[in-house]
Amino acid sequence: MAKQPPEAWMARALELARRGRYTTHPNPRVGCVLVKHDRVVGEGWHERAGEPHAEVHALRQAAGNARGATAYVTLEPCSHQGRTGPCAVALIEAGVGKVEVAMADPNPAVAGRGIAMLRDAGIEVALGLLEDQARELNPGFIMRMDHGRPYVRLKMAMSLDGRTAMRSGESQWITGPEARREVQRLRARASAVMTGVESVIFDNSRLTVRPDQLALPDAEAIAARQPLRVVVDTRLRLPQAAACLREPGRTLAVAGLGVDEEHRQRLEEAGAEVLEMPIGEQGRVDLHALLTHLADVEQINDVLLETGATLAGAMLDAGLVDEMHFFMAPTLLGGEARPMFELPGLATMDQQRPLDILDIRAVGRDWRIIARPQRSSPPKA
Repeated sequence: MAKQPPEAWMARALELARRGRYTTHPNPRVGCVLVKHDRVVGEGWHERAGEPHAEVHALRQAAGNARGATAYVTLEPCSHQGRTGPCAVALIEAGVGKVEVAMADPNPAVAGRGIAMLRDAGIEVALGLLEDQARELNPGFIMRMDHGRPYVRLKMAMSLDGRTAMRSGESQWITGPEARREVQRLRARASAVMTGVESVIFDNSRLTVRPDQLALPDAEAIAARQPLRVVVDTRLRLPQAAACLREPGRTLAVAGLGVDEEHRQRLEEAGAEVLEMPIGEQGRVDLHALLTHLADVEQINDVLLETGATLAGAMLDAGLVDEMHFFMAPTLLGGEARPMFELPGLATMDQQRPLDILDIRAVGRDWRIIARPQRSSPPKA
């Protein structure tokens, strides 16, 4: 049997890391493979926050075979004591001979320390193997560390003529069950689901992950961690009877400063947590300040934005949308139906907002388009 190249072992570590895509919040997804004499002696991935990291799982599986092995790790081994011990120390104590690291830890408080600790112990460390693929695993964690805000995915269901709801606000259901299952998986990957209050008023969506619609192994366990529900509600119009207030998990109603205290108290009694934020442009909640709060205080890595044209347009206009998932149904809603975005001020072709298309594929009877706004500079912090 031909000897496997290092890329093959790191690819396996990346594959393992992906198993944690729904469960590691707020930690990054990490995989580890221990190889000795061209065979795997141990492997693991970070399964849940507060539980052992990928390296620990791999070392436990390898037992005494870890000595002299090469560890392939998708993210720099941690060097600090958190809810679990430092993985760099565990690798040193196990006697590994070499560590291949796909990417350095983007956390500025710890970046490079794990690598330095390994090298100080006499262990050879190589950095950068399949780094691009490793970065794709954790865009939210990287965004939070590098820019102080979460990574924002926008999800929209639309008709073939680019409409998201009827003029009345009625929108259920434009797309079919297969597309709705994909949306459930997007919610399960997110640390928070964000919407505008008008969307809640019109749709009364629960904004939850529903295990019966995930069609995934361990769906019940995945749905046990409900993403934070964030309702942008400048004037605090969220109905006390809103379905999202009766669901497991937390609902954060984000209002402008100086809301009516009596209304605030009634909403809190109904189950909401009210957060007052500064008012930004056009008299609405400052979206930059909100995302900074979600990153700093709530440790939110990934936000799924499910909303109407007003908030979607405001987020896009502010440079706060990183990725778009459009689910396009083979139907027409007509010119009076609601558009995807409110983007006032676009009058000439040189003002258009170009996108990079990343993927197009059929999802049941619908089509899913994944796109990214083109940027000439890094996203705003």
